Amino acid sequence: MPQSRKSQISLADTPFYHCISRCVRKSFLCGVDHATGESYEHRKDWVEQRLLFLASVFAIDICSYAVMSNHVHVILRVDQHSARQWDTKKTLIQWHKMHRGTLLTQKYLKGIELTDSEHKTVASTAKIYRERLQSISWFMRNLNEFIARKANKEDECTGRFWEGRFKSQALLDERALLACMAYVDLNPFRAGIATSLYDLSHTSVLVRLKAALNKGKRQQWKTKGLVKFKESEGEESEKTIPFSFDSYLSLLKRNMEFITSSDTTHKKASLCHSGLPEQMGFRADTWDTACKTIETSFSFVIGSSESMLRFKKSTKRKRMVGMTPAKILFDTTV
Repeated sequence: MPQSRKSQISLADTPFYHCISRCVRKSFLCGVDHATGESYEHRKDWVEQRLLFLASVFAIDICSYAVMSNHVHVILRVDQHSARQWDTKKTLIQWHKMHRGTLLTQKYLKGIELTDSEHKTVASTAKIYRERLQSISWFMRNLNEFIARKANKEDECTGRFWEGRFKSQALLDERALLACMAYVDLNPFRAGIATSLYDLSHTSVLVRLKAALNKGKRQQWKTKGLVKFKESEGEESEKTIPFSFDSYLSLLKRNMEFITSSDTTHKKASLCHSGLPEQMGFRADTWDTACKTIETSFSFVIGSSESMLRFKKSTKRKRMVGMTPAKILFDTTV
């Protein structure tokens, strides 16, 4: 039986979530349809632009994303702390970037004088909006509905564009985050539509690479909407991805070499024993499996068995799916 989104998301356990939306019947509604040869590649731009726009509106940032021909991957980080600092005006400004709001919220932002009762109503409405602006469900809703309407208008048709609800997976620890980010960013490479890092179109890693090249000094560039990598020990860990961009790029390059190599035994060893996987305790065989099958190996929670048990306790669940792969992939260290 499908589980409620509320039971799958626990911000007390982790702010990081891997979300996946798939097109209906796995059709190529965002790429080139193999059956008809018709191209919908421009829709990937729609999705990418919408993702980055929503990240500038919500108190939710993006760690990684990949827009594929018939599905979208995005890893989100919910910034509850920032959302709680937003006052009524800031909250309404953010919400009105996407929606009209109410007549009262429109009057409030225009500086029109309101009665005490109306001010209370506006404050109450802003509280609702503030909760929505830190909700993954509302983020994905504003992504999927926007793209569906735009695509249906272009096709002059009605009906579903996406397969029902999006799938979400809580990333409970740093190793789960690393493996899932590598899995997402290398999606185009594994699908055979990219041959190098600079071919990874419609992915977050390409956006970061271009930003780094354009600004020269990697430590200074700021890509709006994307979570920064941790470039020094002094940086606030809660607001950064807990490893450096250089080490992550090196890891992606080695993964690409491994995927295209026939000498799997040697490559597995060199892949793991150089850089992030080894630092985070992965064995060669577990790292390779984790970054290739992490989505399908787990249900809605990814992490070590210990972190999954904590999630189970905090969400008051009777059982936890995925304990076996958790023990194999995340409990066994070098």
